[in-house]
Amino acid sequence: MIIAVDGPAASGKGTIAKALARHFGLPHLDTGLLYRAVAATVRRLDLDPTREADAVAACDFDELTLADPSLRDDETGQLASIVSAHPLVRAALLQRQKRFAHQPGGAILDGRDIGTVIAPDADAKLFVKASPQVRARRRHAELAGRGSEASFDQVLADIRARDARDSARATAPLTQAADAAALDTSNLTIDASVARAIALVEARLAARAADA
Repeated sequence: MIIAVDGPAASGKGTIAKALARHFGLPHLDTGLLYRAVAATVRRLDLDPTREADAVAACDFDELTLADPSLRDDETGQLASIVSAHPLVRAALLQRQKRFAHQPGGAILDGRDIGTVIAPDADAKLFVKASPQVRARRRHAELAGRGSEASFDQVLADIRARDARDSARATAPLTQAADAAALDTSNLTIDASVARAIALVEARLAARAADA
């Protein structure tokens, strides 16, 4: 069983994907961490994230990089949005994600192109979204908890810029798969969002079973 969870930054897709993984007993991959690892490597090697060759050179990162807490910081997130727009970077990480998705027993992956590119054959697909203002408030609170002094307006501008880059890139843009169920978390608590996600996935699985 493969479950694809897509959506923009701070929509809640990661929290929902982890909860689904616990509920269904499946391994989970936050694919955004792969691009953040590339971004962190670019920064560590003092490369140019806007140059595709530099970003591709950073794709051969050590697996231990994925456990680095700094991958979660906002600067790395901004760089990840830049390097992920390069087609050759996405190609370099494509097979790693496909192998995870199609491992025996299945998996849950969250990202921006899981249901459209990585696992278009997923048994259930969710597209998690929320308004830019709500997502900015969430991200601002998260950053403030880490000691960041970024203003709300700055965080909102960053959210909008990332949305624009992710949706406009030529390769694997952020978009809702035609067969994905939409889940707007703008006015939902975490528990309510998770419960709704579980219900949507179970309904999709039941429908597939009925059609089989």
